[in-house]
Amino acid sequence: MKRILIIATGGTIASTADGRGLSPTLSGSELAEQVPLIDGLCNLDFTQPMNIDSTNMRPADWLEMARIIHESYSAYDGFVILHGTDTMAYTSAALSYLIQASAKPIVLTGSQQPMANPFTDAKLNLYQSMLYALDEASNDVSVVFGGQAIAGTRAHKQRTMSANAFTSVNYPALAVLRGDRIIRDMGMGGGCPPEPTFYDTLDERVCVLKLTPGLSPAIFETLKPAYDAVILETFGIGGIPEREGASFKAAIFDWIESGRTVVITTQVPEEGLDLGVYEVGRAYADHPGILRAGDMTIEALVAKTMWALGQTREVDELARLFYTPVNHDRAR
Repeated sequence: MKRILIIATGGTIASTADGRGLSPTLSGSELAEQVPLIDGLCNLDFTQPMNIDSTNMRPADWLEMARIIHESYSAYDGFVILHGTDTMAYTSAALSYLIQASAKPIVLTGSQQPMANPFTDAKLNLYQSMLYALDEASNDVSVVFGGQAIAGTRAHKQRTMSANAFTSVNYPALAVLRGDRIIRDMGMGGGCPPEPTFYDTLDERVCVLKLTPGLSPAIFETLKPAYDAVILETFGIGGIPEREGASFKAAIFDWIESGRTVVITTQVPEEGLDLGVYEVGRAYADHPGILRAGDMTIEALVAKTMWALGQTREVDELARLFYTPVNHDRAR
């Protein structure tokens, strides 16, 4: 019988009300006891590295989860992480870079309603996550939620209350789950080497900056003491304003010349970036030190930039790491 390790981290799924609002209190084993359908599916073990609202999730917590999986990898056939929904997509992306090409499934799930709620989605999500983690065709990091399995680098929380909270951005879902059935598209699943590559360093000094009409380029100078990289969310397909007396071009090129990194993406969720279309973007298309996001999600961009800067500061090697696809994170 297969062995699965459940890594419980808190979140709505583990929350109870105490008069001051919901907060996570239940352990992984207590949650599993509420889903009798998983009894007998496999041998289950539990670990609880934290019990927090996922709003409080930090890069150090991603590293702790990756460490637990690394140290127990040979002992288990798969891993299920119980996690809050608000930052689940960041964690699934981060684990995709910290644990690359895992032949064993690493599945994140949670719920929009606490386990004790009479209309909870927690029971089905946990049950289907277990089924997906036990399936022979499953591998790598994924999110199983609301009847879908989504690649860990393509998940995005689209809805704050509905049970189908997550969407797969710019990439098809890996599978649809209907009750106890896993329905996969042709070509989904498989293909990982027998042993993953593990990493244990991140550079947390990465921030996201959304362009808004009238924003001052001086913001780059303000950010310098605290950050090594800025992910710039541009207008449309890659528009960056330029006007007399307020030059984003000068500010961005100065940021790069100071040894920092700029990742350019779009604030439009779907279809991605192309800096070569309009004059307002072309100046940045091939400038050394500027990384182009393509069709990656913002969650994957944050995690991949932290991971890549954690490995190197050399410009060419940084670009190589950034542009190498990992767990379906970008179109080639």
